[in-house]
Amino acid sequence: MRNVVLVVLDTARAKSVGTQSMPAERNASPTDSAGFRSAPGERPGSSDDSVGTRPTPTLTRLAEEGTAFENAFATAPWTLPSHASLFTGTYPSEHGTHGGHTYLDDELRTVPEAFTDAGFETIGVSNNTWITEEFGFDRGFEDLRKGWQYIQSDADMGAVVRGEDVREKLLATRARLFDGNPVVNAANILYSELFQPAGDDGSARAVDWIVDWLGDRDGDRPFFLFCNFIEPHVEYDPPREYAERFLPAEASYEEATAIRQDPRAYDCDDYDISDHEFALLRGLYRAELAYVDHQLGRLRTALEDAGEWPDTLFVVCGDHGEHIGEHDFFGHQYNLYDTLLTVPLVCHGGPFTGGGRRDDLVQLLDLPATLLETAGIDDPALREQWSSRSLHPESDARDRDAVFAEYVAPQPSIERLEARFGEVPASVREFDRRLRAVRTSEYKYVRGDDGSERLHHVRTDPLEHTDISDAEPERVRTLRRRLEDRFDPLAEASGAGEVEMRDGTKERLADLGYL
Repeated sequence: MRNVVLVVLDTARAKSVGTQSMPAERNASPTDSAGFRSAPGERPGSSDDSVGTRPTPTLTRLAEEGTAFENAFATAPWTLPSHASLFTGTYPSEHGTHGGHTYLDDELRTVPEAFTDAGFETIGVSNNTWITEEFGFDRGFEDLRKGWQYIQSDADMGAVVRGEDVREKLLATRARLFDGNPVVNAANILYSELFQPAGDDGSARAVDWIVDWLGDRDGDRPFFLFCNFIEPHVEYDPPREYAERFLPAEASYEEATAIRQDPRAYDCDDYDISDHEFALLRGLYRAELAYVDHQLGRLRTALEDAGEWPDTLFVVCGDHGEHIGEHDFFGHQYNLYDTLLTVPLVCHGGPFTGGGRRDDLVQLLDLPATLLETAGIDDPALREQWSSRSLHPESDARDRDAVFAEYVAPQPSIERLEARFGEVPASVREFDRRLRAVRTSEYKYVRGDDGSERLHHVRTDPLEHTDISDAEPERVRTLRRRLEDRFDPLAEASGAGEVEMRDGTKERLADLGYL
């Protein structure tokens, strides 16, 4: 293939898009003996995404024309470590990028670097403030644009955008305003916090820019284009016309958008969300998926109009999922339920056209090998570091019989929660732990460095309600050994999952309020 386009639909969970045939929802009796939140708080109707209007017709069409992977898994439940795996083909404990160390180390080879060295034009458009040069994700890109900036600037006010509350935003503004041109910085802060168009978190502007770029570029070079579209991420604020398609019939747009959307405050019992309100939030979330799917369609049209579509490998995935009431969680932190790990993955173009649906177990870190093989690139440095297996239909890579995921350190940390809320509930303090998971086509095993563990038979318990670890001790031992064969034993890791940081990284984290 001449070109490669990789689009990440940030926070798009597999169960909510129209590319999968999901198992029927079951009313399992939830139990949990390892300190994991579960059943008593499970929200009625919290799995209603498998019925009704599909929110992603563009992605569904791509899946029908290309290849849809129905069992695709992220390596981590949130943006930073998941993207690091996507860029390097390594697991979180291997690339070391997580809540306790938020920088992608320079020693790691990245996919954009491989494409640059192969002669490709490399362009990135990020609408997530974690995916910037500040955290090491610019390596290999000729241009990595920031969707939340009104004026593109090297001085990034992303720390303001990432602030958990007004206090953190003000502290970040004070620390960063005079980093570079204060007028430009102030304009970017005002745009991102107050004046960004309602209902759009950057995808429309991103596609507009890509349309112009495609029209102006030198057509002789192949290109690698990376896009992160963040609309499905909290806060869910889709345009009214999209929201009204997916809200319950008796609900109004005003009622839905008035619901407080603050996952960390919800975790810390600062406020409650009723079953009815969660139903409305799920409607808003699906509306966000519908809106970003429209922008995905615009991107496809732009490639077609530029004459690049027939020669382009077009890959769309989520970087992680989302809890909207499931297991009494809101957001995507502190656990490794499949709700956060199963993601949509569709490949279109070349050998993937007409590939149908594949149900083999795959991981997002398989994309580096897949993209490079399809583009005809061999990068020994990247190949040497990765755990990636190509998904190319003619690849000789072995199918996976298991996938793995890690949660290395809480984000935000318990200390940040204490600074914001004062007393933090004991149920939240339990999340100050490191988690690892191994999942086969039949079983899912999760282990924490606090000694907690759970086992689920995912074929009969796809929503992970019933912990059967006590009933199947031999299965637990077998899967525990699989985790230890894949990674170092958890007992050897520190409780915070820390790695040694360079002085510059420590200064960067201190500026952001993490240290």
